[in-house]
Amino acid sequence: MITVAKALEHILQTVSPLGLEKINILNALGRVISEDITAGRNIPPKDNSAMDGYALCCQDTVGASVKNPVLLEVIEDIPAGAVPQRNIAIGQAARIMTGAPIPEGADAVMRMEDTEKEGNRVKIMAEAVFKQDIRSAGEDVSEGEVVVLRGSVLRPAEIGMLASLGRSFVSVHQKPLIAMLATGDELVDIDENPSPWKIVNSNSYSIAAQVLDCGAQVCILGIARDERADLIAKFQAALRADVIISSGGVSVGDYDLVKDIMKEVGSRMQFWQVAMRPGKPLAYGTIGKTPVFGLPGNPVSSMISFEQFIRPAILKMMGHKKIFRKTIRARLKEDIKKRKGLTHFVRAVVEDANGGYTASSTGEQGSGILKSMVRANGLIVLPEETEFVKAGDEVTVQIIDDSLKLTVKPEYL
Repeated sequence: MITVAKALEHILQTVSPLGLEKINILNALGRVISEDITAGRNIPPKDNSAMDGYALCCQDTVGASVKNPVLLEVIEDIPAGAVPQRNIAIGQAARIMTGAPIPEGADAVMRMEDTEKEGNRVKIMAEAVFKQDIRSAGEDVSEGEVVVLRGSVLRPAEIGMLASLGRSFVSVHQKPLIAMLATGDELVDIDENPSPWKIVNSNSYSIAAQVLDCGAQVCILGIARDERADLIAKFQAALRADVIISSGGVSVGDYDLVKDIMKEVGSRMQFWQVAMRPGKPLAYGTIGKTPVFGLPGNPVSSMISFEQFIRPAILKMMGHKKIFRKTIRARLKEDIKKRKGLTHFVRAVVEDANGGYTASSTGEQGSGILKSMVRANGLIVLPEETEFVKAGDEVTVQIIDDSLKLTVKPEYL
């Protein structure tokens, strides 16, 4: 039996980022880009108007006010997308729309609200300052500037920037394909009508959802019975995947065959059993370079094992640098006893509290009680050497969803 830290170290040493692929930018959201993006042009390419108004020479507006307007000759209309046909001289102006290029000779834009049209002239009723309401060429991006760094996770802003630069395809790290199978004669699939002695296979779906939450792809291979031939067939079908995950069959019972089958299909076992609760009977090995995880059969054990070990491995394979869940310090709201020698992951409700956080358990912590995960937004992490923590103590909590990042209304209002 090895520690959580050692197990994680073994796993991460055996996985590497996958190869690269070129994909459309709308399919690249959330992916890790594998190239630096350098601007091939200025954005905007030319000085342009930030407002609907009039392009003019600011010296013409000195002393202008509502009571003392300045009259200028309007020599041109410049809609967005048009190219100015005339230069602006002293005493002249051009009507201009937002985004339209600034004509030669103009050095400011007077917004429409401070003007009044009068035939082929315009009244300017305020003073302009140099470069007023003009967006300068290269104001956003300068030609040759690196605007998206290799290794960045592409968000909506980066997708928009790529579009601005005319990049419809980019190179990103591939998504791993994760093969998921459940084992056990006691299991039935989700659409079957279970007898009182059977259990619906929830693990394949909760773990598949965790895989999808990482941004990877999943292939559910169904249920393997507690028979050597069926298990071997399922594992061999999984060999085309980048990662293989099974749940159940890794304990010490007569029908817990997965460890032996993993060896039989060529898996080099790295370890079996981790000093943690829940999730102790975890097996890990590799077939060639393919990671193979044998998760416990209990639903909470499998989900927590996924969080601690498989999620970071998948994110590393996808090129991510930040691969671990955020942890915070929170004030405990109840006493908790635990067994010494095991790291405990206690399902918890974490709440904001006067600039800090509080944490309380979700109730009964049995490894078969999936409801404890439904209620949880965090895991209280109690180290191996700890035996007791009391209400009011500060504990480390691993956040497992986005609930603490979201509010029912904007906090700035």
